[in-house]
Amino acid sequence: MKLIVQIPCFNEEETLPITVGHIPRQIDGIDEVAILIIDDGSTDKTVSVAKAIGVDHIVRNIQNKGLATTFFVGLNACLKLGADVVVNTDADNQYQGQDIPKLIAPILKGEADIVIGDRNTDSLQHFSRSKRRLQKLGSFVVRLLSDTDVTDAVSGFRAFSREAAMQINIVSDFSYTIETIIQGSSKQMVIANVPIATNTVARESRLSSSTSRFIARSLATMIRSFAMYRPLRVFLYVGAVLILGGLIPTVRFVIYYFVGESDGHIQSLILAAVLLITGFQILMIGLVADIISLNRRLIEETLYRVKRIELDYLRPPPKR
Repeated sequence: MKLIVQIPCFNEEETLPITVGHIPRQIDGIDEVAILIIDDGSTDKTVSVAKAIGVDHIVRNIQNKGLATTFFVGLNACLKLGADVVVNTDADNQYQGQDIPKLIAPILKGEADIVIGDRNTDSLQHFSRSKRRLQKLGSFVVRLLSDTDVTDAVSGFRAFSREAAMQINIVSDFSYTIETIIQGSSKQMVIANVPIATNTVARESRLSSSTSRFIARSLATMIRSFAMYRPLRVFLYVGAVLILGGLIPTVRFVIYYFVGESDGHIQSLILAAVLLITGFQILMIGLVADIISLNRRLIEETLYRVKRIELDYLRPPPKR
């Protein structure tokens, strides 16, 4: 059983040694623990520092491609290196490496495909009250969209089984956290939570320049992911609301018509027609989107099978 801990890095020469130093190299149930960093176009000494502190594998992006792409590059690299379990952690030492055995335990027991570390954001002192509320609200929305019980949706400390990692495909250019939850749920993966501890934050997050921008991009990712994997439900809700809205002025006009006061209320009929036609069109778009989604599933299944054949061929033989 091989575990690879991947660490996306962008100018992390100061915090990377601390992060790597806290990763345990001996874990019960694991035969080999390796560390891989994905350098996302760093302009400092991140790569040379990684080599000096004994990182096992280094993957480099020539230019900065963002967290989502870097995470996916690392995931594929871990699979090619023969990982049975992949743990993702941040290079800023926010998460405690000592919690890795706890994080991977549900996967080793066969109880989960993906495990997410729950930071219990209500108790994080470096989070402002408004940020705690936003994190709580965001996780609640993700739970509704994904039909899971994920308590910390944007936590980057998470573990993937080999099968789960092979089925994940990241299309977002912002962050992988929300997309992997919605995508994993749509593929019938079991997603578990594990309470974890955190360290004092060494620096502010680089994922977004402001809280409002982070919220906007996270919301866009939620909508896009949900529409991508459950399109019929999205368009059904929108279409149903418009059709219902069209029925209200229709009933109003009919009532006035039968009491002989329909004159002067033709605008109700026009509004009803617009809403009903638009609602019906959205429902039709939903049906087409659902068919496209089914085709996407077939393509992803084909990609999974091809990837499985490729990885089985490339996988290093077990050590004796």
